[in-house]
Amino acid sequence: MNPVRKRKMLVLLFILFVLTLVTSLVLYALGQNINLFYTPSQVVKGEAANKHSIRLGGMVVKNSIVRGGDLSVQFKLTDYKQTVTVHYRGILPDLFREGQGIVALGELSDNQHFTAKEVLAKHDANYMPPEVKDALAKSVQSGAKKANDR
Repeated sequence: MNPVRKRKMLVLLFILFVLTLVTSLVLYALGQNINLFYTPSQVVKGEAANKHSIRLGGMVVKNSIVRGGDLSVQFKLTDYKQTVTVHYRGILPDLFREGQGIVALGELSDNQHFTAKEVLAKHDANYMPPEVKDALAKSVQSGAKKANDR
């Protein structure tokens, strides 16, 4: 192989190596920042992985909010099929209340307990996060089908 061709081959291999390295780093960084959305039913079924950052959405169950002496709060989240207990330490949004739709970002400790790092509440009476709205609609429809089958 002549020296010019050898040099071109080495440059091409170096460029290919750099592109592979950059692509790998970008995919790794994106994988660390992906927070998949789950409903309480999916969490109870075991579809969400423990100890991974996820988003959990649903409605706050009435009479389920328990405030600790400090900033800790415990409440239950439902999609009208299943319920998951959420533990949060921090200041809740002003719009957070029972019967409202929320999305919590955090980690699942087991299939019934979720530790939230962040809690997001809906903005007004007409808004509901699309994922929560779709999940609740499916839950209500499947519940109606089961009632009609009886």
